[in-house]
Amino acid sequence: YGADALRFTLTAMESQGRDIKLDEKRVEGYRNFATKLWNAGRFAQANEIGASGSVAAPDAQLAINRWIIGEVVETLAKLNQAIADLRFDAMADTIYHFAWGTFCDWYLELIKPGFIDGEKQEMDAESKIVAGWVLDQILVMLHPFMPFITEELWGATGTRDYGLIHARWPEPEAKVDPQSKADVDWLVGLIGEVRAARMELNVPPSIKIHFVYEESDRPTGSQISKWYRELERLARFVPGVPEAGRSGSTMQIIYAGETFYVPLAGIIDLTAELTRIANATTAITKERDALAARLNNPAFVEKAKPEAVEKARADHAEKSAEVERLQAALARLG
Repeated sequence: YGADALRFTLTAMESQGRDIKLDEKRVEGYRNFATKLWNAGRFAQANEIGASGSVAAPDAQLAINRWIIGEVVETLAKLNQAIADLRFDAMADTIYHFAWGTFCDWYLELIKPGFIDGEKQEMDAESKIVAGWVLDQILVMLHPFMPFITEELWGATGTRDYGLIHARWPEPEAKVDPQSKADVDWLVGLIGEVRAARMELNVPPSIKIHFVYEESDRPTGSQISKWYRELERLARFVPGVPEAGRSGSTMQIIYAGETFYVPLAGIIDLTAELTRIANATTAITKERDALAARLNNPAFVEKAKPEAVEKARADHAEKSAEVERLQAALARLG
């Protein structure tokens, strides 16, 4: 899996007062993290995103760029605190979730050139500069934990006169922009809810779904106008005809105090879907209850091998979460 993946695994599993029980699956997972980071470097090269020439954050006007700069500021603060506290697991957790989730899964997807009216759009110059700067910050922050791949990417993403091991620790000289953070967090949260709803009800990813909502004093309308293209591209979620609203079968997506109604006619076979969810709920509930009975049996907990008890607990938690997900799917059709 590579030295970096092993090194990061040991860092992530190092909690105070705990013996490390090395799990090869964890090493494999952090190898995948290294691959994710490598692909981010390839994305940067393919889109002419180069190395940053400044330790301080670049000027930014776009909300998405002001948001990611603020996320770097917050991540750095958490990482510095974890280092001061000698919490190696917290260090790894902080940089892992920022690099994989915030930067790769959200920021790069939000700035990625898309197709509008059949024509490929270009990434704006500001986003290229900001993305290059953020990637540099990630490489510097991650270097103590994964030195080999970060040093390689440092040299591959730009021409520099010094190695990463000699780079200064990040000093963004920037602050979190509350409005940009609120706006982008709203967008990210809604896209996540839409994707979850589509998965729960087996709505094909290729199908564009239309929604309506009841007008209120919340800023939903202005947010939808601001992020229309992102909602369409990343969630296939677009405004529909108000009159169609809540007639017939609908799926409900409740987010930030707003209820979005999605007409399902022509999208899924509602009767078949309700039957599928009900049958799955019954079967998984039975499995969950059987595991609960086993865990409530003192003879099993006391006599079984610790790893068997731990697996039963993990399986019970998984089945419980699945039942909740299926119940949520039924509630969306209420």
